Amino acid sequence: MSWVSIGSITDIPRRGARCVETPLGKIAVFRTAEDRVFAIEDHCPHKGGPLSQGIVHGTAVTCPLHNWVISLETGKALGADEGSVRAIPIKVEGEMLFLGLAVSADRAA
Repeated sequence: MSWVSIGSITDIPRRGARCVETPLGKIAVFRTAEDRVFAIEDHCPHKGGPLSQGIVHGTAVTCPLHNWVISLETGKALGADEGSVRAIPIKVEGEMLFLGLAVSADRAA
């Protein structure tokens, strides 16, 4: 896995998100009210709504289109809904954020 710098935690408002384009596609990076940081794919498993535009509450986000609630920790839909998005490893060093991106076998050689 390769850790890629994506900016500072201060670039993301509390209870908000920002998007990052990666080889995996668009990733939404969320910051909770407690300054915890999570990264998941930026599309709801229901109808593809932009999760980065949803409401962050606790460690979940509510999709702005049809109110599905997605865990920021696992990427899984909560409640009676079923489906999931990929959760991406993320780490904080000081104020800097790093996404963990898999390196393909072709690129590692």
